[in-house]
Amino acid sequence: MIRLFRVFVPVGTLALLISEILLVTGAFVLASYITSAGDPGDYLLYDGGWQSILRIVLIILIGLYLHDLYSDIYVKSRIILVQQLCLVMGMAFLMQGLISYVDPSLRIPLREMTLGSSLAMGAIYGWRNLFSTYVIRVVGRDRLLLVGDSPVLVDIARFIDRHPEKGLVVAGFVGDLHDQGEPLPGGKLLGPVAALREIVDATRPSRIVVGMFERRNCMPVNELLELRFEGNIIEEAASAYERVCGRVCVKELRPSQLIYSGELGPRRQTLLYQSLWNILVAGIGAILTSPLMLMVALAVRLSSPGPVLYRQARIGMGGAPFTLYKFRSMRVDAEAETGAVWASKDDPRVTAVGRIIRGFRLDEMPQFFNVLKGEMSIVGPRPERPEFVKALSSQIPYYPQRHCVRPGITGWAQISYRYGETLEDTIEKLEYDLFYIKNMSLGLDTYIIFHTLKTMLLSRGAQ
Repeated sequence: MIRLFRVFVPVGTLALLISEILLVTGAFVLASYITSAGDPGDYLLYDGGWQSILRIVLIILIGLYLHDLYSDIYVKSRIILVQQLCLVMGMAFLMQGLISYVDPSLRIPLREMTLGSSLAMGAIYGWRNLFSTYVIRVVGRDRLLLVGDSPVLVDIARFIDRHPEKGLVVAGFVGDLHDQGEPLPGGKLLGPVAALREIVDATRPSRIVVGMFERRNCMPVNELLELRFEGNIIEEAASAYERVCGRVCVKELRPSQLIYSGELGPRRQTLLYQSLWNILVAGIGAILTSPLMLMVALAVRLSSPGPVLYRQARIGMGGAPFTLYKFRSMRVDAEAETGAVWASKDDPRVTAVGRIIRGFRLDEMPQFFNVLKGEMSIVGPRPERPEFVKALSSQIPYYPQRHCVRPGITGWAQISYRYGETLEDTIEKLEYDLFYIKNMSLGLDTYIIFHTLKTMLLSRGAQ
């Protein structure tokens, strides 16, 4: 896995992306040579051919991304893959039509577009099947040997088993609490800790992940030192959990890790840049979405009795309360009988218009003004209600620490995990929040915003 924008990205995904950039570009260059009436070199170099090709390549790559073809790189159904590629190419033709209205000289000639799209579609289809079946086995496959009896190792193995697209494989477990050969999530027990050296020589793992209950008494320090100086990569279970799962492991988190961490945010310089970025993005966002906000406000007003805006107390940076603004998506009496409760899937309190604007996150647009007031950030942990914060702070360790930054309209937890309804969901979302706070940067914020736009366009995850 390679770290980009403070996020660990599978090597296989990067290899697939780079190879498909070359494939699609090559398809349109070949199409230009076949369909060009004059000299193809003049068209590419002097008539804007390269710019047009790069533009359409970018459109196709965005289409592949929006159809999750870089989130799940395995081909599970060839028929579905063909359908997805047809939709991607259809979107490319639609965008070419829109470009021609702006400036006809910017669009690719129809013959070249038709042939190039056909070649690109065929090349991607064939390469995806080949890559999914054979290439992924040798590109970026990290084999992890899990040493110890910490439950965190089992969590890592379960995550790897559920997410094969991460390009990780569990070589096996080494521990003393189970019988040799006993099946465990993602692998099996290969032997006791005393046989670590022999097991490493036999399995040749890419990394050795160590998670022990009693570090001083049980950890094979001498063997691990020898293995480390022989060139093996060894890491703690908590570090591997963060790298693999994209969140901080609360189970293994100790106060000393937070106090002495050299990476833990937020840094003052980062907060300053984020504040300037927030004002710029929120200002532009409020201006560009103002016609849409007027339309949503009118729809809310006509669809159900009550105010257009919904005002609610939330907890912000430093534990300070503030008033959050949203377009009202529920009945006015939604909590008259129940009091403060989490929203649930298919919540009956949501109005017909509310379900639509929630699906596309349009109810969140008034929060641009919370950002301009300095109460929120574009990216950050989700702002919670005071009733929930009081209860959760007494039940979950390190929960108050999420308030060291401004809450966000969107965030790492929001794009990485479903809407929380239980205490276990809240703990897992806290792990994502702590990961964001530890790694917050403008690069990570940009990544989250881009992924949020995808979520909005596809109407995912709302309740």
